[in-house]
Amino acid sequence: MVKKALGLTAGIALTAGLLAACGSSNNANNAGNAATGTASAPASSAASGETSNKPVTINMFTASPEYTDAFNAYIAEYKKVKPNVTINLEIMQADYNTVLKSRIASGNVPDVFQTTAGGDIDTYEEYSQDLTNEPLAAAMTDSVRANMTSTDGKVLGLPVKGNLFTMIYNKKLFADAGITEVPKTTAQLDDAIAKLEAKGITPFANAYKEWWVWKHIFQHFVDAAAQDANEEPKQLVADFIAGKTTFADHPLLENNFFDFIDKTVKHGTDKPLERDSNAEISDFASGKAAMMTGKGAWDEEAIKKINPDIQIGIMGYPVSDKADQAVIITGADQALRISKDSKNVKDVVDFFNWLYTSDYGKNWFSTVAKVIPPIKDAPLPALDMPKEMDEILKTEKSGDLSINYSTDSFHQKFGEIMQSYIGGSLKKDAAIKQIEQAWQQLGSSQ
Repeated sequence: MVKKALGLTAGIALTAGLLAACGSSNNANNAGNAATGTASAPASSAASGETSNKPVTINMFTASPEYTDAFNAYIAEYKKVKPNVTINLEIMQADYNTVLKSRIASGNVPDVFQTTAGGDIDTYEEYSQDLTNEPLAAAMTDSVRANMTSTDGKVLGLPVKGNLFTMIYNKKLFADAGITEVPKTTAQLDDAIAKLEAKGITPFANAYKEWWVWKHIFQHFVDAAAQDANEEPKQLVADFIAGKTTFADHPLLENNFFDFIDKTVKHGTDKPLERDSNAEISDFASGKAAMMTGKGAWDEEAIKKINPDIQIGIMGYPVSDKADQAVIITGADQALRISKDSKNVKDVVDFFNWLYTSDYGKNWFSTVAKVIPPIKDAPLPALDMPKEMDEILKTEKSGDLSINYSTDSFHQKFGEIMQSYIGGSLKKDAAIKQIEQAWQQLGSSQ
């Protein structure tokens, strides 16, 4: 099976040490705060028979520099459980996808590699170990396991973390502006913007230099458009990929989405195409803006390193005049994959079964990585956004993680198109046409 998403050539891969030194980490110094608990021995249906004590080296290639310390912590802990296993961690952010595709094309598939979830679960299916019957698959929450499952029902991915996609707001700045209720409709958002600006507060911090923030925003409008069309988001995305529908059929996409983006630019920090993720975090944490767009729970530690006393709140995107369409979105959008052709595939599966089922692993997500656990019976991290998420979900439903129904090749092109739109080189109609074409050409792994 030939996958068109893998048809790229690679640049030069950097070593893990260099990348770890250059990349920013939101979890610095966490390695010394490993969770306590019994590190139970791995159990794997893949590893039938007696476990060998011969030296084993596992090469792990990921695109998450923010978790360098956390990954190294569980690697060190596993060394205590299996002294014969050495795990080499290589982390790359820039050009990761290009380098990964080049390695796969050359037959040099890492033992463990990272991809996005959802549509890309199918993209890399032929290279991935089937984990359906492993203890780690049973340990995943139902929604996360669905994000790791291929079209033909195989669990082919391991969640890096659970996630939360939301607008983030500064509770104090909202209170200072006299905003007593979180806006849920477009009219309420307009009112909040007016109140903030009346107090001299910039409403929005954006990171529109990054291509990936656009998909995080857009999915909220996709979910609402699907609701208005009385269909599931997965089906709506499939219809766009098949060319069976257009933006003109969905006012929330043709009008509301672009109106929202225009609003964030008009009422946001200066030079939006020059503001990257770190700049947005700085703008928000330092009080230069009241709301963050395109981001989620993974930013909390970075925000609090700048401003430990900030009062963070989360809210759904006000996408329409219907308050119930302003929802937060949860799920898993990043996956680790085990190469089915790895010479050490049994040992790799053992390792991840240990991580996802042991006492140490259950606590690693919340106390070391400080992320939302993607597995059952694991505690939430002691952070504001996950706690608030837990409270919201007691009375409200989470939105569908609809970015998972398209490939990241589409999402990257989508982000580039939107950058051209706010940069002024593309009018709205031209941008919409290009997005529709990109969805048909790049949206599916097939």
